[in-house]
Amino acid sequence: MEWKVRAIRGATTVSENSVAAIREAVNELLDELEAHNQLDPTEIVSATFSATRDLDAVFPARIARERPHWSDVPLFDVQQMYVEGSLERCIRFLIHFNTSDPQITIYHPYLREAKILRPDWNFSQASSLKPVVQSMR
Repeated sequence: MEWKVRAIRGATTVSENSVAAIREAVNELLDELEAHNQLDPTEIVSATFSATRDLDAVFPARIARERPHWSDVPLFDVQQMYVEGSLERCIRFLIHFNTSDPQITIYHPYLREAKILRPDWNFSQASSLKPVVQSMR
């Protein structure tokens, strides 16, 4: 069996710079990730979270680490580069994982106002979405 590293991207926005709002947004984003991807946390190579400069109440990776089966996943937080006029209060992730199925369908969740970042994925993914059995819970 040949294994391949694949990646999943996603993003969301946060209503305000508070621990509660960031927790809600990160959990919603990761719930969506888990609901639509056949992802086993033991096969995650690493996950990087970025946050815009206006979010500093809590690290998104700290929220992810609280989730079942995520405590051993290598997680990292960075600040998203500021670009004038870019989306505010935005959290993004990039997750690399190993898979024995290089043709696996990947759903890249873009939620809330972050949908504008990848409208092409949101439109094409919406028509092909089928919930899959979660291997994480």
